[in-house]
Amino acid sequence: MGPSGAVSSDHVLASAVGADVLKRGGNAVDAAIAMAGVLAVVRPHMNGVGGDNFMLIRDSKTGKVYALNGSGRAGSKATPAFFAEQKLTRVPGSGILSVSVPGAVRGWEDALRRFGTTTLRQALQPAIRYADLGFPVSTRLSLDIAGEVKKVAADSALARTFLVNGAAPSPGSLLVQKELAATLRLIAAGGARAYYTGAPAQKIAAFMEREGGLVTAADLAKHSSTWQEPISTTYLGKKVLAFPPNTQGATFLQMLNLAELHDLTAMGRTSTDYVHLMVEGAKLAYADRDKYIADPAFATVPVEKLLSKDYARELGARIRKDTIVAESSDDSRDGNGDTIYLTVVDKDGNAVSMIQSLFAGFGSGRMVPGTGIVLHNRGALYSLDSSHPNIIAPGKRPFHTLCPAMVLNDDGSLFATFGSPGGDGQPQTLIQVLNNVLRFGMTPQQAVEAPRWRVFGAGRLGVEPGLPDDVRAALTRRGQQVNVQPPSAEFGGAQMIVIDRRSKARLVGSDWRREAYGIAW
Repeated sequence: MGPSGAVSSDHVLASAVGADVLKRGGNAVDAAIAMAGVLAVVRPHMNGVGGDNFMLIRDSKTGKVYALNGSGRAGSKATPAFFAEQKLTRVPGSGILSVSVPGAVRGWEDALRRFGTTTLRQALQPAIRYADLGFPVSTRLSLDIAGEVKKVAADSALARTFLVNGAAPSPGSLLVQKELAATLRLIAAGGARAYYTGAPAQKIAAFMEREGGLVTAADLAKHSSTWQEPISTTYLGKKVLAFPPNTQGATFLQMLNLAELHDLTAMGRTSTDYVHLMVEGAKLAYADRDKYIADPAFATVPVEKLLSKDYARELGARIRKDTIVAESSDDSRDGNGDTIYLTVVDKDGNAVSMIQSLFAGFGSGRMVPGTGIVLHNRGALYSLDSSHPNIIAPGKRPFHTLCPAMVLNDDGSLFATFGSPGGDGQPQTLIQVLNNVLRFGMTPQQAVEAPRWRVFGAGRLGVEPGLPDDVRAALTRRGQQVNVQPPSAEFGGAQMIVIDRRSKARLVGSDWRREAYGIAW
């Protein structure tokens, strides 16, 4: 902890770069984009220039929080008719048809142009260095690549970059990505325009055309980020901000509204009632998410209704303490953590809560030859149901699970910035971490380390060790399908910075489930 600055991310190298930027006089946005660039290199299976990002940015001069939507859109060939002709009832979960326009690079540049004090050229230098010269493979990265060997081996460019004699690189070995370094140099020199209209775009478009993809050069050239207003609710005297649709930010806020109906603090965080009520509330929020959340440019999303306290009371009346009532999502595509999250607070109180992703491990499983660009598979989350608001359409953004958050005090000052990977599980991780701080008096580090639970598809309730045996038994009697699981990225990988209201010190929490690292001074 300390008063001068704080950073936290999924990798020590990224956090070190962010801290260095702040110490050299850069602000929170400068640090965040430098960290995002490094994470695109050192967590190449989780995020990168072929993926998307979302940011909440607090400007300390005005106290206002801005939302930057750095997600891409469906290609011009991505029509329901195309998939019908292919006799597909779902967008494939991987492969070339799951690729939508990558939005991350434009997001980087737009954030820096509006709130940064540095250039994209300067911000990307650490990332270029680690891509060009290499970085040590961690145990986690080695295991993650090993878990995706079949997917990686099926693509010659991926295999050449990430496999050694057909296997994952061993911990401690050096991973070099020369082609990615060259792409990053082009972006550094020419900005986002170089990526979306220059050589990288030409190679992406040619690859998509050759492989039967749905994104064209024109789709890439016209891509833009969108500045939006964050959505919010009040919770325990604080204002909690999240990202608006096309993300599940509203789902997180709905969970908070439902949680506030009960005296959860008195129940205790490991009690049967606490877990049961939280789980049932999560299921109800997910049901609304699956029904309504889509790109608001193409569909009417009733955000005001979903976040209404009256609606929460109406919905909450369906919950029963002694049995399950709510159904849960049964989506087998639920991502389990192939995403990165980072957060920064500088000495002036500027802050960034940022999440960046390829969706699945190594995204679509396709790398554009000669570029080092791993293309994401976020298009897999479009619906092909003509009655659903998330139905695929050219130029439409897909539903996103990505869910960065911030919390403000009653006077508008910053209380916390936090987030987590984890696909569907992100809102569940966020509410547990926030409750640990606000209700149970934990420090950020204690809050992110504490055992967690998560509702999975088909009603399965995964719990980490730490929940008492009698509580698990009682939950089972109430109808919960309890399954004890070892701690893993399936339960998220939370990062959190809390600002002490009196001392202004920044307190950091970094999740050991993700080899995360926080620095404050």
